[in-house]
Amino acid sequence: MDTSKPSSPFMSKVRDAIRVRHYSIRTEKAYMGWIRRFIYFHNKRHPDEMDRFHVEAFLTHLAVKLKVSPSTQNQALNALNFLYQIVLERPIGELQDVVRAKKKQRLPIVLTQDEVRRVLYHLNGIHWLAACLLYGSGLRLMECMRLRVMNLDFDHRAIYIIDGKGGKDRIVTMPDTLIVPLQRHLGVVKNMHQKDLADGFGTVYLPYALERKYPNANKEWEWQYVLPATNRSEDPRSGEERRHHIDEQAIRRAIKAAMRKAGIHKSASCHTLRHSFATHLLERGMDIRTVQEQLGHKDVKTTQIYTHVLNRGGNAVVSPLNSLLDYGKI
Repeated sequence: MDTSKPSSPFMSKVRDAIRVRHYSIRTEKAYMGWIRRFIYFHNKRHPDEMDRFHVEAFLTHLAVKLKVSPSTQNQALNALNFLYQIVLERPIGELQDVVRAKKKQRLPIVLTQDEVRRVLYHLNGIHWLAACLLYGSGLRLMECMRLRVMNLDFDHRAIYIIDGKGGKDRIVTMPDTLIVPLQRHLGVVKNMHQKDLADGFGTVYLPYALERKYPNANKEWEWQYVLPATNRSEDPRSGEERRHHIDEQAIRRAIKAAMRKAGIHKSASCHTLRHSFATHLLERGMDIRTVQEQLGHKDVKTTQIYTHVLNRGGNAVVSPLNSLLDYGKI
């Protein structure tokens, strides 16, 4: 049974246009949400009665009044481009008078190795394993959640990231210390999968093209998630009961709780473990191009931000107070 309920025939048309193109469920929810907000912003006026000036007004409102991030504003723009170009078949054209959201230059929050050790100490089971993958291989959270059994190559100490951010594939390192824990964990997961099969279930979500090309693959072991959910759930689109990957919110909450227990008061998150992975590699002398490949950055300039973290505070300026303390002048 489909859990999403469009509020009108028009929104049903938008949803159908998204699904016929096999966009992800996350993209569907995001696009539907932005299109609704656009309509409500203009007092429930039908989009077919509006043009690029209305789009510009909405996007400017997001930047000026709501002060959203550039990525949020771009997501809203993508949704409205889809609405006009695909659904209404009336492209909005070039936007000329949009106030763009300002990008804030922030250095990433990084944990010390001791802080990472303390965080891991306060995690258990699948939460510990997920945190180890985030820090030990530099994965993004959703890359970690979407890992399939076939993505793990124990012989070559490698993890294959398929269709990562920007649709890119890459190979990252598998920590030697995770090999045994991962193999033990997969033994438990395999028993869970075999029980699902015996109970008449055992399928897993596959992208549309793969499901069409390999109709029986969704029950095969190698396609199962490395970090599956504890319980089966109903697919919001097909209505089929299957076992999805663990909820990423559960990982976020567990890592946040572990940081509190570890007495870490930095504004840290799951992504902080990835930042820490990159910074610690550079601290150990790893060349920046290798780190760039591990992280999957398109431009090395994105990776170079971690070199700033390595510098001492204040751009490596040595405070004159140090000499006073050294010579006992205070």
